[in-house]
Amino acid sequence: MAEPTPSNKPYLIRAIHQWCTDFGFTPYIAVFVDARVEVPMEFVKNDEIVLNLSTEACHELQLENECISFQARFSGVPKKIFVPISHVLAIYARENGQGMSFPFDQAVQGDPIPSTDNKSKTAKPSRPALKLVK
Repeated sequence: MAEPTPSNKPYLIRAIHQWCTDFGFTPYIAVFVDARVEVPMEFVKNDEIVLNLSTEACHELQLENECISFQARFSGVPKKIFVPISHVLAIYARENGQGMSFPFDQAVQGDPIPSTDNKSKTAKPSRPALKLVK
């Protein structure tokens, strides 16, 4: 049996990040937040957070095939950030919205997140309005 083709998502994220950096744009990522994501929870709204990946905002940025990690300041407090690649909903330039969005199916991302309420955690996350790169 042939091995499955590896995801091209981390490569596309790195390419859009490089494009933003090369042309002076600010790369942002939209992230679906659950228990596998390490971000300051006070900045999460509707299970999502938008993170600035510019060199000015990030320290020790690592854009790996399985995750994105870095250190950043939130309200002046340094925080360590960890985002599985599977949880990146989009990467885009803040200045013009050009970038790329990615499908997200929480059902295939692992075990369901335990919840104390009866609300479903399978709602599809909203996404920022993007102008797709042509």
